[in-house]
Amino acid sequence: MKLLDVKLMHPADQLIVVISRIYRSGLTTTSGGNISIKDDNGDIWITPAGIDKGTLTRKDIVCIKADGEVVGLHRPSSEFPFHKAIYDVRPKISAVIHAHPPALVAFSITHQIPNTNIIPQAKNICGAIGFAPYDVPGSKALGKKIANEFKKHPDYKAVIMENHGVVLGGTDMKDAYQRFETLEFCARTVINARILGHPNYLTDEQIDHHERALPTDFPYFMHVTYPSDERDIRDQIIKIVHRACHQGLMISSYGTVSVRWRGNDFLITPANIPRWEMEAEHILQIKDGKVEAGKKPSRSVALHQEIYQSNPKINSIILTQPPHIMGYCTSGVKFNVRTIPESWVFLKDIPLVPFGIQYEDNKRVAELLKTNPAVMLSNDSIVVTGDGLLNTFDRLEVAEFSAKSLIMGMSIGTLQPITDEEIEALRMAFHVE
Repeated sequence: MKLLDVKLMHPADQLIVVISRIYRSGLTTTSGGNISIKDDNGDIWITPAGIDKGTLTRKDIVCIKADGEVVGLHRPSSEFPFHKAIYDVRPKISAVIHAHPPALVAFSITHQIPNTNIIPQAKNICGAIGFAPYDVPGSKALGKKIANEFKKHPDYKAVIMENHGVVLGGTDMKDAYQRFETLEFCARTVINARILGHPNYLTDEQIDHHERALPTDFPYFMHVTYPSDERDIRDQIIKIVHRACHQGLMISSYGTVSVRWRGNDFLITPANIPRWEMEAEHILQIKDGKVEAGKKPSRSVALHQEIYQSNPKINSIILTQPPHIMGYCTSGVKFNVRTIPESWVFLKDIPLVPFGIQYEDNKRVAELLKTNPAVMLSNDSIVVTGDGLLNTFDRLEVAEFSAKSLIMGMSIGTLQPITDEEIEALRMAFHVE
């Protein structure tokens, strides 16, 4: 089930979709975390206390009426007081998520706030972040402290809770979940960059310039047709997008997939559609450099077009932000894939290019991809290519596994990479150009 249209979806169903997604993604425990929605009647729908987050159904959701009446089979979450307190001080917030995701808890217990200037969309989606002093869970005192943070800064939609976790709000549940997922991803990226070395943060001016540099004025074409081979590509793309989300290789707020169709024409994912929610109808065609009318393509569409035009052997592209790879993208530390034979054979050496280069000089990225199947974009993402979509996705998985192994390896010893002689033997054995 997806949050396709939260305006038409019952609040209880929205809560089930999101709490299940949070639990399956390893961002809360069986007993931890709670989420709620305030509807147009002023009623608050909230997850129950003491019920397994992995098995919740619609009948388990509790409703607290505007007059205080509790309707449901269970007690409401013990943290209901701070949910209500947030709604009271911020009327435009209609969805709240509280959980204990590992990276944000790391910031919570070290009394820090993650710097969202690590990547552009984190700052844009998460905004300014507050910090609420500790108090007893479920107490009115805790609710007051959290509400004070949301009241203190009218732009706060996320607050780190001292020695507890995080609480986030949104205009609806889809908005709150995207902010929650993005902030945890941001925290993981900062932690991985710190393990490797020192995070390189972007200035506000760099982020603003980045946003202005993104192409928005695309030529369009009408009279779109959808032959069977085109529909097949749409299905392939959607399956890979959802698979990437389930594998933790893509989040709601970022990730682009494209596949060559005919000649240099290709299909690509759209902008502004949460990746978990994406369907085949959202995919759009790029023909002769023009965009399918009525749809908005990924903001990296010009880069994809340049790659296909410059590299006839490349048939698919994935641009995304796996958390361990992003540690390298945001620290500037060399990503040495000479770890195990599979890593080098699949990836060869992965260059890192400066922030913003994919918009200012996309020909440079396309040129690097003639000899390297993947390129890292500083403080942005990794671009992975292949002769087919499954081959490209496999390379992406291998790259993230390699980055994770390297970061884990730093805690137990010094990296001992495959030697140049061993690389040459691999080159010959696997016919690597």
